[in-house]
Parts: sequence; C-alpha cells; structure tokens
Amino acid sequence: MNARLLDADWRCACAELPAGERPLWLDDDDDSGADAAALGDGQGLWARDVGVRAGPRHLLQGVQLRLAPGEVGAILGPNGAGKSTLLSVLSGLRAPDAGRVTLNGLAVAPATVHRLARHRAVLPQETAVAFDFRVRDVVELGRYPHHLQPSAHEATIVRAAMQATGVADLAERSVVSLSGGERARVQLARVMAQIWEPLADGAPRWLLLDEPTAALDLRHQHDTLGTVQRWAREQGVGVLAVLHDPNLALRYADRAWVLDGGVLQACGPPARVLRPALVQRVWQVQASTVRAADGVAQLLIAAGAPPLPGKDRP
Repeated sequence: MNARLLDADWRCACAELPAGERPLWLDDDDDSGADAAALGDGQGLWARDVGVRAGPRHLLQGVQLRLAPGEVGAILGPNGAGKSTLLSVLSGLRAPDAGRVTLNGLAVAPATVHRLARHRAVLPQETAVAFDFRVRDVVELGRYPHHLQPSAHEATIVRAAMQATGVADLAERSVVSLSGGERARVQLARVMAQIWEPLADGAPRWLLLDEPTAALDLRHQHDTLGTVQRWAREQGVGVLAVLHDPNLALRYADRAWVLDGGVLQACGPPARVLRPALVQRVWQVQASTVRAADGVAQLLIAAGAPPLPGKDRP
C-alpha cells in the first residue's frame, strides 16, 4: 500500500477533489510490507481496504481508516452510505469480505471478538432490554467482561458511569419506564462502565458508538459528545462514533470519514473535510460555513441543492 495512506495531509486532500472523482490514493499500488509494519505497531484502530458485500451489492469498497488512542473520530454520510456496516466491521461484530482490521495490534474478527471485551466497548443502534431491569442493573452489565478479574472499585465504577451520563438519579428506576433519550444515556453509561478503568497491561481503551445522539435532545447531544471528548483527552480513550449531524463532528471530532455508496469520499480533520462543496455533493443539500462565537466552524444547511451528475437519490 502506498505510504500516503499513512499521512493525514494526503488522506484529507481527497476532500478537495472535483465532484464525482475517486481519490487517486485509493487506487495506488499495494505495498504490503510497509502496511504490515504500520499495522504491527500495537497502537490504534486500523482498517485497510475493507470491503463488504451483500450478494452482488457492495456495501463497502476499499475503505481505509486509522484512529489513534485519545482521538475522537466521526463516520458520516447519508442513509445507506455504509456507516453502521463499517462500524460493525471495526468492532468485530461482522467479518469483512475483503481487507483487514486490527485494534491494539490484534486482528479483529467475530471469532476472536471476546478477547477485546475488556478494552473495547460497542454501543449499537438498537439496545432493547428484554427484562424489567433497574437502571443500575443495566449499567452493571457493562462490567461482565471483568467478572473473572473484578476491580476493587466495581460499585464506584457503576456510580461514576451513571453520573458521567446524567442518569445517576434514575438508578432505581425500571429501564422500561424511561424515555428514549434516557434509555440511550443509560446504555452509554453501560459501555463506559465496561472500559472505565485503565488496564494493567496499559492497552489503550476504545469506545465505538453507532448514532449515540439519535434519540437525544439538543442539550444531551452536546453533553454526550462533550463527555466522551473529555474522556478521550483525559484518559487516552479512542472514540469512534457514527453521526448524522456534521456540525457535531465539526465541534467534537478530531478526524472525520465521509462515506457515500460504501466508498470513502473524504477523510481528515473535520474543518478541512466538511466543506460546503462536499456536503452538497454527498448529502444533496445547500451548505455554507459560518463561525460560532467560540470560533468553531459550523454549517448552515438548507434543502434545495441542484442535482449533481451521477447521483441517483432524489
């Protein structure tokens, strides 16, 4: 694989390509030796040339991704772009049909995913609870991977995770009695509790979130992403989230990957990737960049962008 895949500036340069052009670095000659050395460094979440098929249909094609411990990454794209499919492959819940994924230097696959549970937690889109558990019980389930070697602070961890997500006052409530947004925050507390403490071997911890803000009101969207961002900064946890709102990625993410039709369209620092031309091309909306009072770039978005060649969505 070409060494440019390992360079952030080359990777984010694909955001500047004219509409409809495929990033040339995705087609470069393979250099498996260089890539194997990079993947073997024991640090980071890596995906190389990941492809997934459903019959004759490609859900993902040649996707590249690297996220370092302590970074917050965002996967974005329109409905059906392949975001959740990519996250399921990165988390080991689904095997790719092509390519490979490593986490902390270990190959990620469904057959070996149990080995990751003490340092990698996953929050899927659907988190229905089959029984009438209390909130505290649900959060305690996050500690199950540690039951053979429990922490001396198990009860403290559960309380701290509930406090971090704003559900401590719901601890004795039945989870089925909660609103959708409250249940979402309980499930976030559960996965945070799963990887709350640093491991004795020093392995980086990872939090993979599929649309964690979907059921939340505006305040709790920012509270949630602010919480995981602080966790990444202070604890060195790698966080990767599927998001629908580019403005949340602009505010909270260090790196962004934009998918469309299962193909990586752009990647790099969000402010360099999520520009109006790319947003119009991928999402088919009008967009213009403004600055918030704190200087963070944000997008004003409106419907009605003119159709672009090659797009089959209305």
